[in-house]
Amino acid sequence: MLYYLFEYLEQQFQFPGATLFGFLTFRAAVAIILSLLISTIYGKRIIRFLQRKQVGETIRDLGLEGQVEKAGTPTMGGIIIILATLIPVLLLAKLENIYIILLIVTTLWMGTIGFLDDYIKKFRNDKEGLKGRFKVLGQVGLGIIVGATLYFHNDVTIKEKLPIEQQKVLLAENPDLPATKLFKPEEKSTKTTIPFVKGNEFDYSSLITWIGPNLNKYAWIIFILVSIFIITAVSNGANLTDGIDGLAAGSSAIIVLTLGIFAWISGNIIFSDYLDIMYIPKVEEITIYIAAFVGALIGFLWYNAYPAQVFMGDTGSLTIGGIIAVIAIAVRKEWLIPVLCGIFLAENLSVVLQVSYFKYTRKKYGEGRRIFKMSPLHHHYQKSGYHESKIVTRFWIIGILLAIISIVTLKIR
Repeated sequence: MLYYLFEYLEQQFQFPGATLFGFLTFRAAVAIILSLLISTIYGKRIIRFLQRKQVGETIRDLGLEGQVEKAGTPTMGGIIIILATLIPVLLLAKLENIYIILLIVTTLWMGTIGFLDDYIKKFRNDKEGLKGRFKVLGQVGLGIIVGATLYFHNDVTIKEKLPIEQQKVLLAENPDLPATKLFKPEEKSTKTTIPFVKGNEFDYSSLITWIGPNLNKYAWIIFILVSIFIITAVSNGANLTDGIDGLAAGSSAIIVLTLGIFAWISGNIIFSDYLDIMYIPKVEEITIYIAAFVGALIGFLWYNAYPAQVFMGDTGSLTIGGIIAVIAIAVRKEWLIPVLCGIFLAENLSVVLQVSYFKYTRKKYGEGRRIFKMSPLHHHYQKSGYHESKIVTRFWIIGILLAIISIVTLKIR
């Protein structure tokens, strides 16, 4: 809203300083500062409100060190993250941008699912919370919305470079021709990026057009199925990671900040041309959302770091996972998720492997056996005697390393 206000003041009255709001970097900087202030200042008030409403965490006795002391700690703190993200976005972003609209819908959609889960647990005294099938149904629903929008909406396009031969001809005629003139017009596309591969663009339509070229018109089905899978997997991974103080918030901040770099570069025709990556018009506006989201996560971490004064609950963890997934799909970096979100992947796999191996050995030997002392993975290290603050710090270090590897994929193929 402030963006439109200052745009009006600049056009009508030449208001001093109004042009600053036209710069993406300035608005991103204001967004991260504003979200930090909201999450730290008003976050404390929200925590007190949750305490008054007795929205405390119920802890199951799993035999983990320091577990009993966590009982009664306020949960549903994901509300802090959601508010501290949405307020700066509504004030500073271009609200007609389709990517911003999608992320706002994602935040409210996944936030509602998580809130219902936490509400049922706390106020209906149902430890199971929202039934798993309803969670999955909500994730699938969001996947359909995101996939269909990114496929069919006219503002979602990419811009590819002209063939090398055509570029040479144009440059021979005009050596000073700017790089922006070496691109084709904007077009709809189902292309994405495969990391570490030379000529790393992959078209989802090729998964069915090999059967017959006429099947290209059904490529939207593939794209939506991929969106559903990624949103479900990443949101569940973030949910499983939220098990010890500061782990999910800190890891997510690293992931989202990295995606912010990709969004900014992919939406800038000069940098995308220099790095020879896919140019996606209008996607750079996501940087504002990411800045606000990172600020909200770091501000929340002020209260969630060990010993935690508040837990994010499913209200926060499901929302975080959904947002990360949608950003990755929007900037066409969804196949980088196994690397960038390696912490989430490890947590997910540890649960799948543990449960699968337990069932297999129980059927074969009559007694279930375990690979890990406990899953998700962070609990295994707790059972091994590591303090949770050390586990979190080391997971953050691994997350930073994975983020660096992800950024390096811009040039290593």
